[in-house]
Amino acid sequence: MKLRSEEAAEELCAVGRRAVESGLSPGSSGNVSVRVGDRILMSPTGVSLGDLGPSGLSVLDERGRHLEGPSPSKEFPLHLAMYDRVQGSGAVLHLHSPHTTAASCLPAWSTTSALPPITPYLVMRVGQAPLVPYAAPGSDRLAENVAGLPGRFRAALLANHGSLVAADDAAGALEGAVELEEASRIVVALQGREFSVLSAEDVRELTLRYGTTWDL
Repeated sequence: MKLRSEEAAEELCAVGRRAVESGLSPGSSGNVSVRVGDRILMSPTGVSLGDLGPSGLSVLDERGRHLEGPSPSKEFPLHLAMYDRVQGSGAVLHLHSPHTTAASCLPAWSTTSALPPITPYLVMRVGQAPLVPYAAPGSDRLAENVAGLPGRFRAALLANHGSLVAADDAAGALEGAVELEEASRIVVALQGREFSVLSAEDVRELTLRYGTTWDL
């Protein structure tokens, strides 16, 4: 368990640095967590994801009780809600990346996805990502809004806020967040214009092949 925790902590910090270097986590925004056994390692409050170190992470139990280390990000209820929604996930990443945040201010494409199936890569690597109704950052209400969403999903856009992604590990969560950012960039660039999306048949083919979810 100790070795697994050390490896998970190192990966969490590496993902934080990559998010900052990629321009996806401005200032001290964003937070990331990984689940190891019955413990959750999480980025602490007020610390840039680019400055994380394995010895400076918060440690919580599965109910969100702070066990050791600095105080966790105020978004820990949001992470717990996402772990509950995506059973078996090992990491959750929340970012304020610019294009995803812009897309989160637009009307949702459908009741099940904030973004349309604009590229095969969004469907293949993320699947549908519903728009979570706005609530104040760090509030229990925001976590409740995630918990109350219908359907299956591994990622979401938080209205007027940013992205939320669950994955098997922190690296996978970052890959999903990057794909959301790219799809959002395309959607924002196309605002006010007519554009095509993948057909229902194309979407079904991709979800079956790659194991993602998209309700049409």
